Amino acid sequence: MSDPSASHAAALPRVSLPGTAAPRFDNRLLAELPGDAETGPRRREVRAALWSRVAPEPVRAPQLLAFSHEVAESLGLDEAALRSDALRDVLAGNALLPGMDPFASNYGGHQFGHWAGQLGDGRAISLGEQVAADGRRFEWQLKGAGPTPYARFADGRAVLRSSIREFLCSEAMHHLGVPTTRALSLVATGEAVMRDVMYDGHPAPEPSAVVCRIAPSFLRFGHFELPAVRGETELLRQLADFAIARDFPEFRSVSATDAQTFETRYADWFAEVCARTARMVAEWMRVGFVHGVMNSDNMSILGLTIDYGPYGWVDDYDPDWTPNTTDAQGRRYRFGWQPAVARWNLMRLAQALSPLFGDAAPLQAGIDRFGEVYAEADRDITARKLGLAVCRDEDVALIRELYALMHASEADMTLSFRALADVAPQAGQARAPADASLADASADAFARCPALRAAFYDHTKREAQAEGWRDWLQRYAARLADDALPPDIRAAHMAAANPLYVLRNYMPQQAIDLAEQGDLSELHTLQDLLRQPYTAQPGRERYAALRPDWARERVGCSMLSCSS
Repeated sequence: MSDPSASHAAALPRVSLPGTAAPRFDNRLLAELPGDAETGPRRREVRAALWSRVAPEPVRAPQLLAFSHEVAESLGLDEAALRSDALRDVLAGNALLPGMDPFASNYGGHQFGHWAGQLGDGRAISLGEQVAADGRRFEWQLKGAGPTPYARFADGRAVLRSSIREFLCSEAMHHLGVPTTRALSLVATGEAVMRDVMYDGHPAPEPSAVVCRIAPSFLRFGHFELPAVRGETELLRQLADFAIARDFPEFRSVSATDAQTFETRYADWFAEVCARTARMVAEWMRVGFVHGVMNSDNMSILGLTIDYGPYGWVDDYDPDWTPNTTDAQGRRYRFGWQPAVARWNLMRLAQALSPLFGDAAPLQAGIDRFGEVYAEADRDITARKLGLAVCRDEDVALIRELYALMHASEADMTLSFRALADVAPQAGQARAPADASLADASADAFARCPALRAAFYDHTKREAQAEGWRDWLQRYAARLADDALPPDIRAAHMAAANPLYVLRNYMPQQAIDLAEQGDLSELHTLQDLLRQPYTAQPGRERYAALRPDWARERVGCSMLSCSS
């Protein structure tokens, strides 16, 4: 293993930050796991190693476009540090802080259902692992900072448009309450890169940028898959032990050294990975988020949303919608299939971990745990979205019927659920059996609720399904009358479960169009808006409206490519 002082990073200057205590980096992954003997970005196959030392490639004219105050505070960075040229240079890949030791990690993965071999961090370079004053760990990672050994034929850069989308979505998901990696900063490089947006043979220059991503760990399912496929069982065991010791301390205490005890620890850990993945995907489904490229190398071992590529939000409810043009034919990663794909990816992880087990039973138990936790989370979400004290079996059927109605009538998912919060407290006040008077009181709710009637993209389809909506609302009112929640509590629960503002695809595209002209106003407006996605913000009503017609088919506003 090479010495850091002799690494490719030695050419980068070390800088100190003003006005803040210097972050402490322990870089535990480099210290405890085997690495590549060669340093630098030469493309190569890397065996028997989990990382390669490589430095960011400096850029000509870095400009800080945006940063997250919340993330900065978690890292112990104050305002003086955030506004300094020193931190800007670090976040652009032009300098390092003391203790940083940059590297790219080595992993494989299944892409669109097929084994893809070695993949690795092709344009992501981790600067170091910070240990904060409160003991929390934060890995700093630059996306778009230049080539690595895993870049294959790419240039290691990222375009401004994809970087804006990643920066905004990372923070939007956090404020929605969805487990996610975070984004500290967005830096323009002052340089252009060539990209073929639609893979149609028409590449063009685009401005590039760098996002600094933050997470306790960027370990993925693919980190375990690659050594397993290569037969590097001891490396696989080292990685599993390391992940448990560093990232899952609740499972690291082992009172004996026999193989059976260690296998139990691996089994408990895998079950927890399955449970975290289930909760994450359930939250995606709650808010209408579609990841778009759920390859196994894009699945976090911590159950965090990672790699914001061709993602999107469901506008008119459609379980078969995918935002990824690469997936337009097979629709493997469509909205409604996300739980099934997550389970499939966990099965690939189980297969990778199988050399650590005597038989498959503990791994199957983990897969079963995924199903159990997802079902529990889905029922809890159903209760919250519908404003119920508890989700009964018939409520599962009730919400499925609602989704079917929304699909048939081309109703907007986000706006429909927010409108239900206007209907539900009134309907629930009856506190009576589902008799004729209750039916009369709720039968015309569909006509009387302007917010609900405005939540449709096609008025002809809306009227064609009007009778179905009236029938569903009658049954919903009857269910609320039999529920224990007081109307004010119900309204509060529904408002907290159903966002008013989500990052519809056309919104970041508008910010991108302006940013490419040097206008950052919409980028900053969206960043501020999405900090409070559940609360109405006066003057920002246009962000809580239907997707405009012009955005239905426009590139970047409906579907996106993986080109970035």
